[in-house]
Amino acid sequence: MFDYTFQWRQAYRALPQMLDGALVTLQIAVLSMVIGVTIAVILAVARNSHSRWLYWPATAWVEVARNTPALFQIYMAHFGLGSFGIYLSPYVALLAGITFNNAGYLCETFRGALRAIPDTQVRAGRSLGMGQAKAFRLIVLPQMLRIAFLPTTNQMVWAILMTSLGVTVGMSTDLTGVTQDLNSRTFRTFELFALAAVLYYAIAKAVMLGARLLAWRLFRY
Repeated sequence: MFDYTFQWRQAYRALPQMLDGALVTLQIAVLSMVIGVTIAVILAVARNSHSRWLYWPATAWVEVARNTPALFQIYMAHFGLGSFGIYLSPYVALLAGITFNNAGYLCETFRGALRAIPDTQVRAGRSLGMGQAKAFRLIVLPQMLRIAFLPTTNQMVWAILMTSLGVTVGMSTDLTGVTQDLNSRTFRTFELFALAAVLYYAIAKAVMLGARLLAWRLFRY
């Protein structure tokens, strides 16, 4: 049972391939966050709207994104849409699923940040001659993003970890996909996945550290 012989050298030789996979993982996570933040801002405004035509579709998005597994969302993007003749590659399906999930969670983060900004600031902007959209863009949006900045970095880490689900729809170029491929050829399961876990940990910690440094640089008084 315990006669397993570790062969770390074989895992270290695969490190360049795994680092390439880590770059793809990071690429998907960053893209999903950029698109997700854009959609989340729109959803947050819609959720705060008095129009039911805006409120209910946004609420439906948030409810589905937050209360169903991310794996289900990725499956629906890849296999579900395929049932209707819309075929997405594993890369696009993974990106779409994670973006959908990110937008749902970030919407609620941004909605909370919006409620922390007094309405009097918008009214002050309107009294200076700004339109509703300009007052939102110049007064509300910067403050909302500032309040939500650190919680948003948590979602970024979650997005990085969610990319590992791509292997279930045939994704083979991200970190988990590359590791799975190497494992099928070498059978060094423990060493390879332990190394992958270390890379995921290092990426997540680097993102958190970078976010804190950026917040200190941008938001210090």
